[in-house]
Amino acid sequence: MEADLHVVGQASEGNEGLALIKQLSPDVALVDVNLPNINGQQLTRALKNEKKNTTRVVLLTAYDDSSQVIHAMAAGAAAYCVKDIDPLKLVEVVRAVAGGNFVVGDQVLDQPGLQRWLGERSVAGRAYSDPGEPFEPLSSREMEVLECVTRGMSNKEIATHLDISHQTVKNHVTAVLRKLNVEDRTQAAVYALRRGWVRLYDNEKRVQE
Repeated sequence: MEADLHVVGQASEGNEGLALIKQLSPDVALVDVNLPNINGQQLTRALKNEKKNTTRVVLLTAYDDSSQVIHAMAAGAAAYCVKDIDPLKLVEVVRAVAGGNFVVGDQVLDQPGLQRWLGERSVAGRAYSDPGEPFEPLSSREMEVLECVTRGMSNKEIATHLDISHQTVKNHVTAVLRKLNVEDRTQAAVYALRRGWVRLYDNEKRVQE
């Protein structure tokens, strides 16, 4: 409906979206954080690691969390918006991002401005590992353990599934609870689900398989 904006492709899950972006090289990609297979943050990180990629990502989320905004922008997103954003506002965001800027809330920033914004919002008092991982503050292995926890797997089952020791699983679970500042496995699972890191549908499908 906007004369200067053209939809060149659509995808329903993360891997398909990533492949389509690589194929079509759009100026901007609107990406849901909560996607099947690889999610929006993983897709964004994968694109950032592609040196030839020029597509800029606008992440859309149903969960407005200040720490996740920081992680998303640090991971390579050009904008981070809630899904109920006014359509006209979203059009403005797309135009700003296509023009080389970054959008956080109502702020439109250039690259130096984004770096200052990130520098001013380092999350104090939180333990981080493997900087640059798509699920900061968790490492990739901790995220795998969290996915298994969300599927309702026991530590023994997780150890078998990931081919690691039972004690290693316990250590990872303890680290996950500490880093996410939650009291138990259920709260950790809810944390991951609400932020779109893990989807119940994917978990059910994996269990059936």
